[in-house]
Amino acid sequence: MKNPFANLFKKKNKDGSTDKPVPKPDGGKKKEGFFSKLLKNRLGKSSIKGEEILGVELTSNEIRLAQVSSNKANQWVLDKFYVHKFEGVPEGGTVLENQDKIAEELKLALLKSKVSTTNAAIAIPVTSAIIRVVTAPLMTEEELKKAIDTDSLWENLVQLTDNLADYSIFHQVINKDEKANTMDILFVASKLSDINSYTAIIKKGGLNAVIIDVKCFALKSAVDQINQIAGSIEDSNLTAVLEFGLDENYVMILYENNPIITDIFIRAQDRKTLSESNNQEEMDALVRRYMTQVKQAVQDFETKYEKRIRNLKVTSNLSNVEDYLASFRKNMVNTGYNLFNPFDGIKIPAQIENETKLSNPSYFSTVMGLAFRKLDVFGYYKFVTAVKNINLLPNRENMIAQKKAKAFSNFAFKGIAGIVVVIYVVLFGFSFWQITDLNKKIAGYEEVIQTHELRTLERNKYLKEKKLMDKSLELSNSIKSNKTISFRVLAQIASAVPKRVKFDSIEYNGSDLVIIEGSAFSDQDILKLISNLNNKKLISQASLASMTLPNEQQGSQTMKGFKIACILENV
Repeated sequence: MKNPFANLFKKKNKDGSTDKPVPKPDGGKKKEGFFSKLLKNRLGKSSIKGEEILGVELTSNEIRLAQVSSNKANQWVLDKFYVHKFEGVPEGGTVLENQDKIAEELKLALLKSKVSTTNAAIAIPVTSAIIRVVTAPLMTEEELKKAIDTDSLWENLVQLTDNLADYSIFHQVINKDEKANTMDILFVASKLSDINSYTAIIKKGGLNAVIIDVKCFALKSAVDQINQIAGSIEDSNLTAVLEFGLDENYVMILYENNPIITDIFIRAQDRKTLSESNNQEEMDALVRRYMTQVKQAVQDFETKYEKRIRNLKVTSNLSNVEDYLASFRKNMVNTGYNLFNPFDGIKIPAQIENETKLSNPSYFSTVMGLAFRKLDVFGYYKFVTAVKNINLLPNRENMIAQKKAKAFSNFAFKGIAGIVVVIYVVLFGFSFWQITDLNKKIAGYEEVIQTHELRTLERNKYLKEKKLMDKSLELSNSIKSNKTISFRVLAQIASAVPKRVKFDSIEYNGSDLVIIEGSAFSDQDILKLISNLNNKKLISQASLASMTLPNEQQGSQTMKGFKIACILENV
């Protein structure tokens, strides 16, 4: 029995017929503008392509975690890989029916795995998503946005059983036909209630859900990466995958990057047979029913697109999947069924190598596909391929804006830090040059200091002599005569001055009287001065006219003022 998904991805003409998808002449890529190039150059390739992502796959009995990165050799490296098995969920119970339990187990898994990032990419089941490719009239991005904002586009192109407001919707233009004036739009939607439940589990577990993918597209991401690593010689435009197990069963054919999904129906009894029964007759009957649907899906595609499917990559959560694959090959002898290995070609560190050596590694394909995702902040993947860009997160626009602002902030911080470093380097270089130049200028500094000290001593000596000369000139200026006798008298008075006596002024009346004012340390010094004056030929009599109290100090001794009157000889 076919699921309605079988024909959802086939392009329909106006008359209801379907045509082969029109190949994209440019591979779906858009020419980069100046701003995009500037961002890549300034912010760096890693910032443009997005932040690191932890792939998280939630099931009712185990949680799978994976994180990958690329090394300098541009090789994928499995940084983190952890499988957390747990019990406590009733048989047949789902993740959404046991949200609190799953959240607690996620906390424990994160604690044990020691992951470094909080950005999580998760996937919802195919059965929880509506996936369609619809044909619409050719529109510009502005016209398309306006049509979506008014809900008119989806109401006309997609018939949903519930209100549009109840869904989280992702869309991407995957093909434009200028001649037919039409374009193909990938439409992916899921109930908001389911999306919010998944994000609540992730948040309670301690992570931040930044990408919500659909399981089939996460699986495609893993297949694409492994094919690229392995350098597969298969048709790169055609990939066929079979999901076979207890949870989901479908055939996904990816042709020209457009997904064609056919659901494979199995009964409740068949699920019991897959998990428990060893009855060969029951197993053979299940295989016949199952393969009838697989054959029909493959034949429909081959007839429609005239392309041969030679191999199906199989993913399964069954431990005995190889037993069933042997039966599949017998039923379709010309088609290969190969168990997909999502670790093929990936560099795996020694400490987690044993955890990836499994007889059936295919059931880790979804979590590995999620780990390959990058948060597309700057639209790097927008025009590469739609199925690598799917994100059903309801608030993705705000989240992307915040991440973009953070990227710009980090860039600005690094820029400012770089400018500060440059300024410091320039200043340091300038200071070094200046110090070198100054060192050259102060060469011979010690010699200069010694010369300066010698010149200072000489200067002080000359200043002292000058002071004495100035004082003599000052005293001579008090004599108002230009007669020769006056200078002779002045000379005899000067020669009569003993030590510890200082003159302040000498007044000459122009005829026979000279008044001397000064100071001395003691009375004896004054008396000695008077005695010396009386012994001079030109002075007939020298006598003390007056004496004043001490008015100056020098050391600890006081100086007395005096006034001496000298009567000159008649000349």
